[in-house]
Amino acid sequence: MSASLIDGKTISAKVNQETANMVEELKKQGIHPCLAVILIGEDPASQIYVRSKVARCAELGILSRKHVLPQDARPEDVFALIDSLNKDPEVHGILVQFPPPPQIDEKAVVDAILPEKDVDCFHPQNVGKLLLGETDGFSPCTPQGVMTLLEESNIDPSGKHAVVIGRSNIVGKPLAALLMQKAKGANATVTVVHSGSKNMEDFVRNADIVIAAIGKPEFVRGSMIKPGAVVVDVGINRVQDASSPKGYKVVGDVCFDEVKEVASAITPVPGGVGPMTIAMLMRNTVKAAKLQCVK
Repeated sequence: MSASLIDGKTISAKVNQETANMVEELKKQGIHPCLAVILIGEDPASQIYVRSKVARCAELGILSRKHVLPQDARPEDVFALIDSLNKDPEVHGILVQFPPPPQIDEKAVVDAILPEKDVDCFHPQNVGKLLLGETDGFSPCTPQGVMTLLEESNIDPSGKHAVVIGRSNIVGKPLAALLMQKAKGANATVTVVHSGSKNMEDFVRNADIVIAAIGKPEFVRGSMIKPGAVVVDVGINRVQDASSPKGYKVVGDVCFDEVKEVASAITPVPGGVGPMTIAMLMRNTVKAAKLQCVK
């Protein structure tokens, strides 16, 4: 048996087209969704991420404003910029590319963004709404991307045992909350395992759905997967590869070649969850514009 591929590129293209259609409808009402992106410093990976987000905005008809601050930016300058964007009615979403330089308090940045413009869903108010199952906040982009992959692949978590590997605030915790919601496309029985879990493999081996978000290259092996399980790989890791012109290759948290022979469906890396993250950011930006402007 070889698993069917959950194609994040194809599914994200569908989601992006739906988002572009929503943008056109809002523009007819005089509303033009706008995302402000703040980049502090010159981290190469952060620059790539910001470029890709700005480019996707342009593709979908969303306005973007990119603000670049120096590596040694003063905290007061960062917070003054956030404050001005909070007060600007033409800006609907604000995203600060993390991680910031060490002099900038990440938690203080998250708290400074108005909850209604927090399209990354990091603000405590939006996290609380997520846990309560309220729908007038935002869902974090990567976890919501996972949920959308399952939905579009006709994989219903209801009544299934889902094991989330990893407990980060960005992926593991919010994804567990989404999976267990009393709602269509959720209703799973959820177990979260992490670095402090004993006998982790026993939990994973009993899962109908496995979501790997632990940040360890090819951690999940074929022997850990129940035959027929669905496996979603959130990890993106660079490992040395002498045969590659770049000297490295990108792999997930799942040993793809092994697991695909056991699972019924699996996401690739790259091309699985990755494209969905930006797609959900774009959708959150449009949702923010609707919530702020459509009465």
